Amino acid sequence: MRRSFETVLIANRGEIACRIVRTARRMGLRTVAVFSEADREALHVEMADVAVHIGPAPAAESYLDAARIIAAAVETGSGAVHPGYGFLSENADFAEACAAAGLVFVGPTPAAIRAMGSKAQAKALMAASGVPLVPGYHGAAQDAATLRDAASRAGYPVLVKASAGGGGKGMRIARGEAELAEAVAAAKREAKAAFGDDHLLIEKLIERPRHIEVQIFGDSHGNVVSLFERECTLQRRHQKVIEEAPAARLAEDQRQAISAAARAAGAAVGYVGAGTVEFVANDEGFHFIEMNTRLQVEHPVTEMITGIDLVEWQLRVAAGEPLPLRQDEIRRVGHAFEARIYAEDAERGFLPSIGRIGTWRQPATGEGVRVDTGFREGDQVTPFYDPMLAKLIVHGADRAQALARLTGALDRSIVMGVKTNIGFLRALASHPDVAAGAMDTGLIERELAALTAPSSPAGHDVAAAVAAVLAREAAGRRDGGPWGQADGWMIAGERRRRVRFEADGASHEATLVYRRQGLLLEAAAKGGAAFAMSIRPDARLDVFYDGCKETVDYAWSGADFELVSRRGRFRLHLVDVLRGQDADISGGKGITAPMPGSIRQVLAEPGNSLEKGAPVLVMEAMKMEHVLRAPSAGRLVAFRCAVGDFVQEGAELAEFEPSKD
Repeated sequence: MRRSFETVLIANRGEIACRIVRTARRMGLRTVAVFSEADREALHVEMADVAVHIGPAPAAESYLDAARIIAAAVETGSGAVHPGYGFLSENADFAEACAAAGLVFVGPTPAAIRAMGSKAQAKALMAASGVPLVPGYHGAAQDAATLRDAASRAGYPVLVKASAGGGGKGMRIARGEAELAEAVAAAKREAKAAFGDDHLLIEKLIERPRHIEVQIFGDSHGNVVSLFERECTLQRRHQKVIEEAPAARLAEDQRQAISAAARAAGAAVGYVGAGTVEFVANDEGFHFIEMNTRLQVEHPVTEMITGIDLVEWQLRVAAGEPLPLRQDEIRRVGHAFEARIYAEDAERGFLPSIGRIGTWRQPATGEGVRVDTGFREGDQVTPFYDPMLAKLIVHGADRAQALARLTGALDRSIVMGVKTNIGFLRALASHPDVAAGAMDTGLIERELAALTAPSSPAGHDVAAAVAAVLAREAAGRRDGGPWGQADGWMIAGERRRRVRFEADGASHEATLVYRRQGLLLEAAAKGGAAFAMSIRPDARLDVFYDGCKETVDYAWSGADFELVSRRGRFRLHLVDVLRGQDADISGGKGITAPMPGSIRQVLAEPGNSLEKGAPVLVMEAMKMEHVLRAPSAGRLVAFRCAVGDFVQEGAELAEFEPSKD
């Protein structure tokens, strides 16, 4: 049955909202955006034909307010609602409320959402359909004794996970009975906060697994197809970091078997729309873990290898059309990767980074490179939502070419104003196990120290940093004559200039010698060497130093700049040598907020003597829990906050007295 609509409301924000607008507009549909107070100036608001304010910044009062969203759809004459992913995308009650208001929900039926939204119910359904499962407990009883017995039967280590939701939230590992109680408590808290449901299940932890998922699509005419698989093995804290399609090192018979199992899962619930069936795999086979009844964040890699616009398929299926292609008509070409760029500080445990984006340099799109984002230069990254800034997607004729394009595109990506994980992504994409496709979900945790190790500039990187300083000065000069050049030319004699900058607390200094013959650069542990630089048309720098030429990328934000060379990525601060070093503002006693967020739980009492690293507070920021711990051995004196408080970065949360011995 066809259900025509001319206007679609997008019940989401950020890059997925922008991505839906682009496809809907190409199809001739009118688009309506919704926005919270924090997103009043957001890109998705600007792109849509109409935008409606739906509430304050917290998601619970805006993007999760189903009544306000439906009211906005009715008021704007929308015929359909596309939920994107996250928020209300897998909420069966919301899908039913849309239908009751005469709106087409761009997604599966409420019955399918409920059947697959509960991991426990989904596993029972899959077992009846012959899809292999991971051993574990999926029952209704949630008392401590039942969960403890279930973990014992499954055999440690076990995975404790929320029955509702996904995205790695409400998920903990317990390697023995001593860890189970804390894992259950933490998983329940996070699941309740994220999904409003703290029901848990217990599964045997498959050691050194791969995470493989299959994109499926169904229509209202009984057709279900699969669009190949994606490798989502590179994860941190159960959240995907880099994905690829097709899966690396998967034999053709395995590919066919896992795709057939995914189609069987979809057929079991009469699935309509886009869905993803997720499996854990190892050398012994694969096991069903869950089905996501929505579009996935990583869907672009499937689009890149199939040439299919999955959002267009969603909208056509929602309108009652049959699937555009049969299973035997779906082809794959080449290989694709997606890297998720987050506003987070990899060197500080991936804490979310809040602030205004000062400079954003992106790789040129086309030639197998695509960037999906909901941010621009000047936009504010707030603590209210997921910290993902963009998705960098690349395609190549084969895996090696696609991976080379990914590393190259990461090198051309620079964001100033907030910390990002770009350097971490570049290190991960260059890891030899990733290059060989020999990955498992524990790779990042095992290699974390190496993947997040800060780089220290030396030699040619010091020369490149000096070149970046000169390039900024040259860009600020209006005089295009010889006095505005950065080649060091002088009529006679010479003059000397010190350039000092800091990187990761270390100070670096070089001296420029301006001579008639050109510039000479004197750096630490090296005598003077000939130096020159030129700015390329693509805004990169050609740096000539000590007989070698290298092309580097850079970007400035105030006195801070980022430099990318073939040896690494460096964040630097230019020091005014006339003013001396910045004052030391560190120190003090206590535990401070590492970012803006809400206090969720107190784990210690004033007067307690604590060891270094003992848990003190649980703080929630950007939809994740963060445990704040004692900075050293000592005594907890008093709290300066209470459960429920929203605190700003740097706020003192607890007074702490270090031990004197």
